[in-house]
Amino acid sequence: MTVMLHRLDTLARPDHGWRAVCAWGDLIPERGAAALVDGEQVAVFRLHDASVAAVGNRDPFSGAHVMSRGIVGNRGEVPTVASPMFKQVFDLRDGRCLDDPTVSLECWDARVHGGLVLLRRRS
Repeated sequence: MTVMLHRLDTLARPDHGWRAVCAWGDLIPERGAAALVDGEQVAVFRLHDASVAAVGNRDPFSGAHVMSRGIVGNRGEVPTVASPMFKQVFDLRDGRCLDDPTVSLECWDARVHGGLVLLRRRS
């Protein structure tokens, strides 16, 4: 697993809960990377439209922290990631499993500001 441990926290606005995890250019389009945010593993994705998305890195079906290694794609207009373990597909906008709507991944707000990827735990 690739874990990005950049010390960029001071560049984000901690008063609003945002944490910088990497430079946008560090991310490969349509691939994921794992980041450690406040002790939690987060899967961060740079999508084909240059936006970023972030979900919890723990696959709820297998319990393994592997979502950053999932297959990025889409179902219609919905950006998705498929678990590399059992191939369940998750909506990257809200973490909902498209194969079993009773299961979901934790979702994080993600944005790019000043060339940095910023994450914030979604309330």
